[in-house]
Amino acid sequence: MSKNKINKNGLTVSLVFAAESANYGEGFGNLSVLKKMTRGDSKQYSYISRQALRYNMVQQMGWDSTPVDSKSGVVQFAPEATIKDYPELDLFGYFKTTSKESETEKGGASSRSAVARLSNAVALEPFKGDMDFLTNIGLASRKNLENAIAQSEINAAYYAYTITIDLDRVGIDGEIKLDNKEKADRVNKLLDTVQYLYRDIKGRRENLSPLFVVGGVYERKNPFFENRIKIKSNQLDVALLSDVINGDEAIKINTLVGVIAALLDNTDQIKKELRAKSIADTFKEIKREVETYYE
Repeated sequence: MSKNKINKNGLTVSLVFAAESANYGEGFGNLSVLKKMTRGDSKQYSYISRQALRYNMVQQMGWDSTPVDSKSGVVQFAPEATIKDYPELDLFGYFKTTSKESETEKGGASSRSAVARLSNAVALEPFKGDMDFLTNIGLASRKNLENAIAQSEINAAYYAYTITIDLDRVGIDGEIKLDNKEKADRVNKLLDTVQYLYRDIKGRRENLSPLFVVGGVYERKNPFFENRIKIKSNQLDVALLSDVINGDEAIKINTLVGVIAALLDNTDQIKKELRAKSIADTFKEIKREVETYYE
């Protein structure tokens, strides 16, 4: 990894994982409907919302103890909670309002835009209308009761999403300025969680650990690889990523690539042309870059 003198303070990582139906929207009747979006080819693609991803990350990091209240009329983070004690507010931001308690007091609002931003995890393969038919016959038969039927849309696919982090904003909020070790620890704890992320849904535990990852720490705070990951016939589009990586020397020398061996049919090509290593080694190197930045 190059140790150039340019101040690299933008971390971006794009990841691919394989999962079944992992995020449902508003259903109706006995039908559970997947969250989906329609692309230009008029095909529908299921997705896992960034809010759902954030929920799982915060929960699995043990950061879900930030106090909340509803004194202002809406459920929000408690006004007294700060980034010093609550890393969730540091990385994912907040909007807090206070109502005036008397005629002499003023209400107000304070906010912090997210330092760690997530995209939706969008399927790389279209939804084809598959349905799962469910019954409660196991319970109903115990007392000869009438059997109930439910339906759920299902989809198994590769998903891709992107994380971007403004390293220079971590641990700084107004007069609060955390030490650099705490900043690095918070960012790397998020990366550790992403490496082994999972999601519980409808009695299943879906493994959201990445099978492909590309990214690094750069001067530009740009999610270079977002919407640049395509998989067709179980092969990653290497040419598309190569264009991004080789289009700028600063991107090329700072980009790290990791892949799970043998899952994709063109793994050998990925290793050769993108200089891919293992997922574990790639995360280790990215975390070292984070530590170097904060040193």
